[in-house]
Amino acid sequence: MLSIQIDQNQLDSIIREELQSRLKRLEHRHTFWDMNELVKQTNMSEPFIKEQFFFDERFPKFKVGRKWLFPAKEAEDFLLLWIKERG
Repeated sequence: MLSIQIDQNQLDSIIREELQSRLKRLEHRHTFWDMNELVKQTNMSEPFIKEQFFFDERFPKFKVGRKWLFPAKEAEDFLLLWIKERG
């Protein structure tokens, strides 16, 4: 007979880490955000974004035709840095 003992705390930790990893991958399903997605992702209005950080040289943005596009991962990294600078 085989007996297996499982540390429930360790198992919970492993499951939590895996869930966080998968959620992070889901967050980055889009390669680019447009302005509507940037508004949604930041929970900020377009005027507030333009007033606070849109024109910051470090904020990654590309104008394609009449539309602004933002590399999702780079924009997220910038936003995390930007908000830490405010604190």
